[in-house]
Amino acid sequence: MAINPASVEWATARRASYRVLQRFRYEYPEPIRELNHRLVVIPPERFGDQRRLWHQVSIGAGGPGAQLEDRRDRFGNVIFNVFAPQVADAIEFVAEVSVERRAEEPNRLQDGWLSEAYLLEPSVLTEPDYRIMRAADDLATSAKYGLPLADRINDWVYQSMTYRYGVTAVRTTAAEALEIGAGVCQDYAHVMLALCRACGLPARYVSGHLLGQGGTHAWVEVIVPRADHAEAVAFDPCNGRRTDGGYVTVATGRDYSDVAPASGSYVGASSGRLTAVRRVGVLAAA
Repeated sequence: MAINPASVEWATARRASYRVLQRFRYEYPEPIRELNHRLVVIPPERFGDQRRLWHQVSIGAGGPGAQLEDRRDRFGNVIFNVFAPQVADAIEFVAEVSVERRAEEPNRLQDGWLSEAYLLEPSVLTEPDYRIMRAADDLATSAKYGLPLADRINDWVYQSMTYRYGVTAVRTTAAEALEIGAGVCQDYAHVMLALCRACGLPARYVSGHLLGQGGTHAWVEVIVPRADHAEAVAFDPCNGRRTDGGYVTVATGRDYSDVAPASGSYVGASSGRLTAVRRVGVLAAA
């Protein structure tokens, strides 16, 4: 039986388990063919203090003859590829996963992570413009390099943006979102990534779930060196804080385009309609 996540003191919780259910239903006004779909909805077996306990991805109604394969991408994410030769009017994908988090375990990374070029190089959605570069110069002189600077950037993005749905899209860049001064969680993450990388802080985009919110969430991990290893520290610029036990990680990458939960293509004359359902429950917390 799930417990109310609002009843948990996440700042002090040391251990918790979660169950996530996601359902994606695509409906088409006329038959389509050669559906190629990509799902990034299941976290890896281990991610920092998070362990995957169980998972299942299935094709529901409308997918006779459909093939489902899983693989790992260059970032270690779990990718499910679906191919359906024909879809009459609808197809549905269902993903379920159970994970556990133990907050006392830091997110230690293997040797060599700091040399990953994508952590510092701008991506298509995080290419800085003059305003971002100017802000990065100011921020770099306002705090000590490392976590103090990351905290400062996180706060700056939170203060500089307003959460507003519908003013940006999945291809909106960090520079465009900052010019608007508004957006959703992925825009906040892109702006923070652009600033971190411009300041020489290795950072990556994170896709996952924030308990109590309706859709998937996005935040940022900054990679910092320790005495004998590297460690990923997570920041949520959309909420102006570091993350806690109320977050479940699914995937990481350069920006949103690497980890979009559902994407794909098909051959057909009409556009499809997506209906998505997501439920995240807390099974236990202590």
